[in-house]
Amino acid sequence: MSMFLVLFSVNLSYGSEPPAVTQADVHSLGEFTLAQTEVFDFTSRRGSVYRIFISEPKGPASVDGYSVLYVLDANANFGTLVEAQRHQSRGRAGLKSTPVVLVGIGYPTEGPYDFKRRTYDLTTPALPENLPRRPGGREWPKSGGADEFLDFIQGELKPHIESRVRIDRSRQAIYGHSFGGLFVLHTLFSRPDAFQNYIAASPSVWWNDYATLKAEKQFSTSVVEFDSRKRLLITLGELELTEDGGPAALLAPTAAKKTFGNTKDFAERLASLEAEQFTFSYREFPGEDHGSVVPFALIESLRFVLNTSAE
Repeated sequence: MSMFLVLFSVNLSYGSEPPAVTQADVHSLGEFTLAQTEVFDFTSRRGSVYRIFISEPKGPASVDGYSVLYVLDANANFGTLVEAQRHQSRGRAGLKSTPVVLVGIGYPTEGPYDFKRRTYDLTTPALPENLPRRPGGREWPKSGGADEFLDFIQGELKPHIESRVRIDRSRQAIYGHSFGGLFVLHTLFSRPDAFQNYIAASPSVWWNDYATLKAEKQFSTSVVEFDSRKRLLITLGELELTEDGGPAALLAPTAAKKTFGNTKDFAERLASLEAEQFTFSYREFPGEDHGSVVPFALIESLRFVLNTSAE
């Protein structure tokens, strides 16, 4: 008993007054890297430079090749997803785990986001009067490059990835959060054959006075004619549904805003579609907001792609 008390006393002392650390105690090992990953800069035909992140699985590919998940805003998201797959590969009882190639699309910056570049790449054209005010009255960066960005992914990046890794073109997925989620929806609604699995995390459906509403109506009509299966997952933080939070709260109560509702209303409409070749899933995370929900959305997206959702 007395030994326990002595040890306990020492621990308390250490917690209140830690020993000094000298430079001799610190040994630099260089920059931290993720195992089995590669990062390189890729210049598009238009002269735009993207930072590409690739993580190849250890396990063997199927006869048709690996499935692949393309991840937007990779500077911020790629590390979390790689670690999620590393833990997932250890297996969970009753759940399948198949290798998937992770491809991150980011920008040559040390920060997690390049706001100007992503605003252009991930959005459709918008009128200034249809956008919410920015802090300090700042103007919005140039927007509307979503189709150019999609052309780059389809016509340049995908062929490059497929020249390096054997990819099963029938098992391709794309993930995006916020503006990235808006881009994922735009891709599904305008070029549904680009991918088979779509993950829109907290999509910015308010963009350009809810222009997504028109695209949704067109999609709802055409989805019955799909000749191959498409799957869509929308994820959202519970706190994103409040009326006084986020850019949508700054928008005027236009007819489009009232008709569209919130993201959960949008999800319910998609869930009601009766189409044999379209599968819709929705996941809401209690107590999470637009920023804090990201790690949960990334993990859920990997489960969705691996078809290992616990639901």
